[in-house]
Amino acid sequence: MSGLVESLGVLIGGIGLFLLGITMMTNGLKLAAGPALEVILSRATRTPAAGLASGVLVTALVQSSSAVTVAVIGFVNAGLLDLGGALWVLFGANLGMTTTGWIVSLLGLKMKIDALALPLVGIGIALRLTGVGQRRGALGDALAGFGILFIGIATLQGAFTGLVAQYRLPQGEGLVEVLMQVFAGLVITLLVQSSSATMTITLAAAQGGMLSTQGGAAVIIGANIGTTATALLAAVGATPNARRAAVAQVIFNVVTGLVATALLPWMIDFIVRVGDWLHLPHDPAIALALFHTAFNVLGLVIMVPLAGRLTRWLLRRFRAREGDEGAPQFLDDTVAVVPELAADALRLEVTRIGAIVRRMVRMTLAGGDAHALAHEQGATTRLFNAAQKFAQRMNRQEMVPATAAALAESLRELRYHESAAEQAMQAAALASVLPDANIAASYAVFERRALALLDAIEAVDHADQPGQDTENRPRSPGEDSALIENLSQSMEGAYGALKAQLLGEGAAGTLSIAVMEELLRRDSALRRALQQVAKAHSRALSFAD
Repeated sequence: MSGLVESLGVLIGGIGLFLLGITMMTNGLKLAAGPALEVILSRATRTPAAGLASGVLVTALVQSSSAVTVAVIGFVNAGLLDLGGALWVLFGANLGMTTTGWIVSLLGLKMKIDALALPLVGIGIALRLTGVGQRRGALGDALAGFGILFIGIATLQGAFTGLVAQYRLPQGEGLVEVLMQVFAGLVITLLVQSSSATMTITLAAAQGGMLSTQGGAAVIIGANIGTTATALLAAVGATPNARRAAVAQVIFNVVTGLVATALLPWMIDFIVRVGDWLHLPHDPAIALALFHTAFNVLGLVIMVPLAGRLTRWLLRRFRAREGDEGAPQFLDDTVAVVPELAADALRLEVTRIGAIVRRMVRMTLAGGDAHALAHEQGATTRLFNAAQKFAQRMNRQEMVPATAAALAESLRELRYHESAAEQAMQAAALASVLPDANIAASYAVFERRALALLDAIEAVDHADQPGQDTENRPRSPGEDSALIENLSQSMEGAYGALKAQLLGEGAAGTLSIAVMEELLRRDSALRRALQQVAKAHSRALSFAD
């Protein structure tokens, strides 16, 4: 009994080491290669084949399909990827994860662990200690994580070697037994929240003689289905495109799992033949790695012809939130863990908030409906709160100086937008009826120049939106800044004339002092709102330049 307890303790420790290694390696590579992920995924998804290849490549590199899914969601939200391109990357990510099985079977269960793993840990920690907050430190985390991952694999192998003499997992190839094995893989993955860990446990168990090849294959099917729980959790409260991407992953894994379960005996026979044809060793771990690859290739064969229909079906779903103006369209908790993507998402959301605030200012200038303004205020208040919470979540992650600067700039712009919205609401609460023709004429000039300023800002924003032709942009950011500055000065001049007109009529007694004061407060609030809008846009232009 004591031997069993000891072996179980080693097993739990091995799982912990493996998960720690995966986490360190994935987080380190995400921080070190964040911009590289952006380049690969945004440029390599122009065709379905390129999207598929980029999904395989990046996932093989970071050894985490979850990290790739997060990146894909971020690019879809940022408009750099459409949903169709994203599906191909997700399909490729599933195939890319099969490299885990090959690493474990060909290296992890074969090599002498001291020869590579421990030096990797030592070198990685040295880089981490000497490069805190730098890419070198992030790469150190990745190297140390890779070494710890192999130590975990070796520990698992030793645990199963100790357990095999005392206990053997239930065997059998009947329908009930196969379903139980699939269920076991699903439950293990739900518990450890890593299909890579389940895959490693399964390979080590099969190599130690505790599982047959078919039993191990059934557990792997369950693990692939179980990993969809992570996607579903990430989709709770997420943006529509995030939920669409998550559902696509669920559909791929569940459909592939069901078909593979139905074809399991024939697939086992097939991989035996393929292994012989490739002259692979007759080794349970290698056979299961080959099965995992064949299993995901089967998924591609099934889903590739359906990709177009699946995209159209997903685009018709999860539309309710898109119609909710106060719900963030670009912010997603799954994106916040990748600083570079999070900074892009926050900037897009801040730009969207700016468009809503400018609409509020327009409505106030025109003496707009109080109910409509209150609706816009409620939407902006929710968006301000969501953006601030998202920024706090970002601050918990390590980020390079450029990303930290982008975050600070977005928060400054957000504060300008918030102040502009407050001033617009203050102006809307004050008098809107002009007492005589002279004041009405002066106000009309002020309104025209204010609208010209808002129109110019919105034209520049539209030109800078993702998907627009930036090469044929009519002006440079510097020229745009000069234009906005000139229009701001023109608005200031019109405000000065209006203010002088109000003060003059108040002094002459043709306008009551109470009405004059109220109109001055209203126009001053409108002017400050326009100033804040212009400042926010100038900051954005200077940062882009």
